[in-house]
Amino acid sequence: MEWTMTANVPGEVCLMQGNEALVRGAVEAGINFAASYPGSPSSQVLGMLGKIARERNFYAEWSTNEVCALQACIGASLAGGRALCIVKQNGLLCTADALHCAAQHGVKGGLVIITSDDPSAHSSTNEFDSRWQAISAGIPLLEPTTMQETKDIIPYAFQLSEKIGQLVLVRVTTRVCHGRGNVALGPLPEHPNPLQRVREWDRMVCVCYMHTPALEKLEALRQEFETSPYNHYSGPEQAKQLIISSGTGRLYAQEALSRLGAADTVGLLSLGTLWPLPEKAILQYLKPAEKVLILEEVDPFLEQGLEALAGKNRLSITFLGRSAAGLPPVGELDPDNVMAAISALTGTVLPEIPTPEISIDLPEREMTFCAGCPHRATFFLLKKTLRQEKNPGVVVGDIGCYFMAGQSAGQYAFQVCNCMGSGVNIAEGLGQLTNYGLDQKVVTVCGDSTFFHTILPGLVNAAYHNANMLLIVLDNSATAMTGFQPHPGTGLTAMGDRVKAMDIPKILDAVGCSVETADPFDVAESEKTLRRLLQKSGMNVLIMRQPCATLKAKERKKPLRVWVDQSKCIGDGCGCDKYCSRVWGCPGNTWDFKNNKASIDPVTCVGCGVCAKLCPGGAIQVEGGEEG
Repeated sequence: MEWTMTANVPGEVCLMQGNEALVRGAVEAGINFAASYPGSPSSQVLGMLGKIARERNFYAEWSTNEVCALQACIGASLAGGRALCIVKQNGLLCTADALHCAAQHGVKGGLVIITSDDPSAHSSTNEFDSRWQAISAGIPLLEPTTMQETKDIIPYAFQLSEKIGQLVLVRVTTRVCHGRGNVALGPLPEHPNPLQRVREWDRMVCVCYMHTPALEKLEALRQEFETSPYNHYSGPEQAKQLIISSGTGRLYAQEALSRLGAADTVGLLSLGTLWPLPEKAILQYLKPAEKVLILEEVDPFLEQGLEALAGKNRLSITFLGRSAAGLPPVGELDPDNVMAAISALTGTVLPEIPTPEISIDLPEREMTFCAGCPHRATFFLLKKTLRQEKNPGVVVGDIGCYFMAGQSAGQYAFQVCNCMGSGVNIAEGLGQLTNYGLDQKVVTVCGDSTFFHTILPGLVNAAYHNANMLLIVLDNSATAMTGFQPHPGTGLTAMGDRVKAMDIPKILDAVGCSVETADPFDVAESEKTLRRLLQKSGMNVLIMRQPCATLKAKERKKPLRVWVDQSKCIGDGCGCDKYCSRVWGCPGNTWDFKNNKASIDPVTCVGCGVCAKLCPGGAIQVEGGEEG
């Protein structure tokens, strides 16, 4: 529905995904600048902005990392530009230094940060709650619920930012980003927000005495939020039982109250302005309440704020939060657990759920690499090689597609994984200890996008101090995990421009590392190279270069055909039942238990042919294929 992003048809109603609504809101706000590093669940936002940037006369970029993105937005703000920075919860933590300093000196042009949280960690390694960063930095926090609010809250956030002279944080979650709903479009400005010259006495400088103005801004924001249109109440005027929600909690509560027939007796206060809390607006509903249920994701952020507010005003209220019956201590809310919690609040009997006549126990599906993923071959070789060392080596992971190598998909290849970019630093610490009694090979891995994102400073540190370690760069030519967004090594920008790609081997050589390149699909040669580099002392780098199988499959004019020659397959006689189903683990390789033979799933298989090189019995065959 890209046409909705640039169509100037105020009042027209469109079905929009949450990420689309964020984009439309940014366009209606007349932004001048947008920057992001991809991270689910909001990866699509900058991608869509990049496609329409020239048409709407603003600049958009996939930044090297989130720190670069936010600091570039601060620069745009200095010229009076409206700047939008899009991150996920992990990325917001990366920006902490820049975020807190910017909150001290404030902004000139509007600066809005969209942070997308991932309750239950659907596409993340954790479910960090971004809301605490608003309190820590002392900046306002907004959270929309519906798709309409998601669009409308972006222009409102820019107006708020410019009125107060402060950054504004807008928090969305996975269900908002990927949900869909009707959105009435607003008018588009004829031109982006007008830019201003940077004057001699314009000042955005962080010094210690700036803390008092930041606190004054917060108090001004509290007054602004007392009458905010993004706070809603429904129910009786003097409700004894009250639900206070944020984000999707409001929608789940509305559904549950309707199903339980309690909408006329239970009050529902939904807050879109989460920090600073609009105390007067909340107190008018808190004072008559005896029991209050808080519905929020993920941490007890609202719960703690409301308990403090009640305590300050000496209110005797029983608060039920994540400790309430029916609510999980962590993870997402859903209609069922919210209804159970409201039932506990009101004493209403839950409706009976009919028992299905047939019960099917579905097998658990572990996360795995895509069919034909070159990382599978790399970790297979790495695990095999290290097991044959005198003392099995230690492998340090990092964040990306290859995070799954810490599970069965990658032979449980690494022992530690901290956060994005940390692998090279952790390995450097271990590598230095090899000179002081640690008798193990030290290996760390990173992807090509992560290499530019946060590996470079740690790499310089490790090379400068000549740590005994091997860095393996898994170069699959894309930021594959989040949707194939470009990075500095791809030679493509968010706005579609072709530029000179950064050369990873040249960068490594300039830093002073010993560098070699191998193809993980050339199994025999890659294994030799890997063994040789493990025996070398000092800081060494191996680039495992093979394009992402999903991208490569799209480029082929004629796909490779992979099949099992059943006359050659000797079944469990060569142990390949364990190999096919457990060791290699490619979704394209299956096992026919009825005939005790290996087979290939033609739907899943992308035709990489690596399984043929590794098949113990030589039964897997490959033919055909024509490169695009």
